[in-house]
Amino acid sequence: MGVYVWLVLTRAIDLLRTGEPVGIALGLAFGILPLLVLWFIVKEWLLATRVQRLADELAAVDELPVDDLPRSPGGRIDRAAANAAFEVVKAQVEADPDRWQVWFHLGFAYDAAGDRRRARAALRKAVALRRAGESGSS
Repeated sequence: MGVYVWLVLTRAIDLLRTGEPVGIALGLAFGILPLLVLWFIVKEWLLATRVQRLADELAAVDELPVDDLPRSPGGRIDRAAANAAFEVVKAQVEADPDRWQVWFHLGFAYDAAGDRRRARAALRKAVALRRAGESGSS
């Protein structure tokens, strides 16, 4: 990845040095895109490491979500079962929205239901609530 970013950025600088409007525009675009990609990668990596810490914490108290949903012979989760399990977890979040643990479980319920965007959002919420709890207890 580093070599790719270096190569693209050197080409972007070469384009900027042309002094031509099109070269400058392309140079700016080529310079910004790899930086955006790196930012998104770092952002997702940080989320993954924070979610792993939460998972470790839940595992220590035996509260990790259990993946016991029925599956097809091909390994796909039964959507009706995933939706039913989702409703249970959603009710838990509505009952106690300040607990990071229920948001963590909601993230995995969204994932099982096939909604990856909302799964990441719920996991981000769990991380934020956990971090707020840590800073509040200091």
